[in-house]
Amino acid sequence: MDLDAYTQQSTTPPAPWLAALDEETRTTYGPQMLSGPVAGRLLDMLVWATQARHVLEIGTYTGYSALMMAGALAPGGRVTTLELDEGRAAFARRHLDASPYGDRVEIRVGPAADSIARLDGPFELVFVDADKDGYPAYFEAVLPLLSPRGLIVFDNMLRGGRVLRDDADGDVAVTRDLNARLAADERVVAVLLAVRDGITIVRRRG
Repeated sequence: MDLDAYTQQSTTPPAPWLAALDEETRTTYGPQMLSGPVAGRLLDMLVWATQARHVLEIGTYTGYSALMMAGALAPGGRVTTLELDEGRAAFARRHLDASPYGDRVEIRVGPAADSIARLDGPFELVFVDADKDGYPAYFEAVLPLLSPRGLIVFDNMLRGGRVLRDDADGDVAVTRDLNARLAADERVVAVLLAVRDGITIVRRRG
């Protein structure tokens, strides 16, 4: 058994509706962009710990992380999740509606930047798991929408370890640059965790 398998084995397993979503995602779209049970459970913990009632997700994919977070919301809470692809949004909607928490999740279809511009906030938690080139712009767009004690969570911040390469280019270079910028940004406090493919958690400073 490798370390990833042991980590998953040592984490509270997902509910049956999440397991069904996971399985169909793997056969229909592939597992590459799936949050999975360990990262999903971390999001569950963060939503629960912050007692979030307003969560924003950038990048729905097939709805796994949105559904995981919806189950941990404070009473009356809601997840607003943004997805560019109509087919994936419909896939996610079907699985959300098959769960006990579908009514807690709103999917907005279209370019994320356009959708964010129409949101008011504040959000207690923002989860970013979309196009990597867009991460810096998403950070600047959602920071003003963050509640005073809110968190921004970025997925895939290690990029399979490629951020360690000095010659990183393309969207890996964007991720590498954002890691450095977040660590030095005097507006926020950031921590990069070696969970799955790297998860960075950001809060306001002070």
